Amino acid sequence: MANRKIKPKDMSKNCGQLVQLDVKNFLPLPPPYDSYDLEPKFKQLTDEQKAKYESDLDGVIAVKLPRPQTDEEKRELVEKFLSGLKKLFDKESNWTFIQPLYLTLEYCAKCQTCSSACPIFLESGEQEIYRPTFRSDIMRRLYNKYVKTGGRFWTKLTGDDIDATWEMIARLMELSYRCTICRRCAQTCPIGADNGLITRELRKIFSMEMGINIDPLHKLGSVQQLETGSSTGMTAIAFKDNIEFMEEEVEERTGMKFNWPMDVEGADILLIHNAGEFLAWPENPEAFAIIFEKAGISYTLSSEICGYDSVNYGVWYDDVQFAKVALLHAQAAKKLGVKKIVLGECGHAHKALTVIADRVVTGDLQIPRESSLTLLREIVMKDMIKLDPSRNDDICVTLHDPCNLVRLMGVVQPQRDIIKKICKNFREMTPHGVENYCCGGGSGFAITQDANFPDWRNTLSCRRKMRQILDTFQDVIGPEQKKYVCAPCSNCKGAIRDMLDAYGAFEKCNILYGGLVELIVNAMVDVPEGFLEWEWH
Repeated sequence: MANRKIKPKDMSKNCGQLVQLDVKNFLPLPPPYDSYDLEPKFKQLTDEQKAKYESDLDGVIAVKLPRPQTDEEKRELVEKFLSGLKKLFDKESNWTFIQPLYLTLEYCAKCQTCSSACPIFLESGEQEIYRPTFRSDIMRRLYNKYVKTGGRFWTKLTGDDIDATWEMIARLMELSYRCTICRRCAQTCPIGADNGLITRELRKIFSMEMGINIDPLHKLGSVQQLETGSSTGMTAIAFKDNIEFMEEEVEERTGMKFNWPMDVEGADILLIHNAGEFLAWPENPEAFAIIFEKAGISYTLSSEICGYDSVNYGVWYDDVQFAKVALLHAQAAKKLGVKKIVLGECGHAHKALTVIADRVVTGDLQIPRESSLTLLREIVMKDMIKLDPSRNDDICVTLHDPCNLVRLMGVVQPQRDIIKKICKNFREMTPHGVENYCCGGGSGFAITQDANFPDWRNTLSCRRKMRQILDTFQDVIGPEQKKYVCAPCSNCKGAIRDMLDAYGAFEKCNILYGGLVELIVNAMVDVPEGFLEWEWH
């Protein structure tokens, strides 16, 4: 059965691995990676891994779900799935998303406009299981058969019958983690059907009804954040120690000595970063501190639980986890009495706290929230800091548009206005803005490192972004020219870092990546030249 055109009914069959992936079937990349021999190696699962974990979709493991050992275990999991499916279409249980979910299932015409917009489907060589409507068609059939009154009878008449076997549910579980929820499909749909929402709601069944999720999002993400204060496990004490160390580092690198404001009541702004920045890219929060200090911004950081970590992974898989974190973010701001919350360079944190949080944060917790990009634009364009754009003249810069910031929120122009003012050699990717392509690490993919999932992400999920970067820099692709991919999102930086590393693009093409504030500080007159440390990672 492997690699013939898969049909939804095939997902229910006990036939072993459904699809065999081969990078040679993916679309070839531009030079200097126009030979499949230069592709990163795609690890095949070991026999032990296949025996232990469900991997019968495409030989890739994201969920790490142990294979049920008895028929009773399988029946129990199927029953829980069907129970969760029914709750999705119960207004009281799913009042937040039931309307767009219902409309997507009922009115999709299968015109496949979404398929032509999906980077994973296209880059895979149009592998059927990655088609956006493939997931939604399975859910539609399940809904019609197991939720609608008389569904078992009518689905047999219409030919839409599908069996909710354990094999189908296990494959669907993995399939829900083959979509980055970039929602490019929803943007291009003529009637606004949202197949990205289908993915998210499927994950919600697995997490909230079946207790099955991926550790990086749940156990090592949301749960750890609620227990310790940060998705990284960094406690408030460790956070304060980290800030003190970074203050010393800023002084050593720039000669600027100042204390970062911590737990200051009545400040204008509560600035919240993705906690991963402090550990993986400390130069990013350091750059924010330098800019805000020189611009005279009234702001504070918070040491409250969740107050120093803007991450909210629940937005990708679980309503309860999402609501708990969103409320703690708002409570941290209320306690300090700030006028507004400003979110650092983290795309999903923007969407979680500024758009979706409106559904759970009410009353006096409805504190204004703003993107740091609009504030940074004001600082730069009003000359609140002294800049010398010539300091960036030797760098060829392109801009990656984070999906949650740009396509889903419309924050398109501020970052461009800034870059055009401080970078002479700026060039856009094609396409860009709201039509951008996902970095490939969205919806939790960037932090998922188990089994062979990173190989799938680097060679397929990130492939369209790698293609865009190579195409943008094609005329200067050699190592002689410094090239910078500006990605104002922590999650996107993680995916781009791993992708460039997998292809050896730092050494081979001299491509560096980083945020927006680092570029700004690199052009600041009050900072010694060379804030951007140009080194191959």
